[in-house]
This record gives sequence, C-alpha cells and structure tokens, in this order.
Amino acid sequence: MFGGIDPKKMNAMMKQMGISQEEIDASKVTIEKTNGENIIIENPSITKVKMQGQETFQIAGDIRVESAQVKISKEDIKTVMEKTNCSEKEAIEALEETGDLAEAILKLSE
Repeated sequence: MFGGIDPKKMNAMMKQMGISQEEIDASKVTIEKTNGENIIIENPSITKVKMQGQETFQIAGDIRVESAQVKISKEDIKTVMEKTNCSEKEAIEALEETGDLAEAILKLSE
C-alpha cells in the first residue's frame, strides 16, 4: 500500500497523526443483521484503529452466512394442524419454510 516504507517509520507517522492500532485476539466474530441473518467470521484477524476520537474495526477471516432462524410457537403449530388437518411434522415444516402462520395454512390447504 505504501511501497517500501519501513513499518517502524509507518507506525511513528501514524502516532504523529493521532492514529493508533491494536490487534484483538478472537476466535470468532458474529454480526447479527436486522433481518435475522448472522454473518459468522471464523479465524478472524481483527485490528482496532483509533483515529480522531473514533474507533473502527477491520476484520478479515473465513466468512459464512447463517439464515434467519424462524421461531415457531406451539400455538402456531396447533393452529396449522387444526386448520389443515395435517400432522405436527407437516405443520412445523410449513411454518419453517414460510415463516408465517397464514402462509403455512395456505400452503398446506392447496
């Protein structure tokens, strides 16, 4: 990035500009997105950079995305079973697939 600049000189220049870096030791980083998905970063390399009063994190590693987990209540399962005359297993599968009570009932009523 900066060609042949000596790392010690680079650190000295950064210190003069009020920039500090810190390596953070971690085995895994999880980012919980607002849509319910999780981004999992395994074997991360994490650097915390403090500059002008703000802290930022640079993260690199092996990335995988986990889909949103659908939470199914017993009441929803019972309702789907009653409305569609299906088995508990079928009701759970439909609720997991659709993520919505009404859609699960419609799916099993087809």
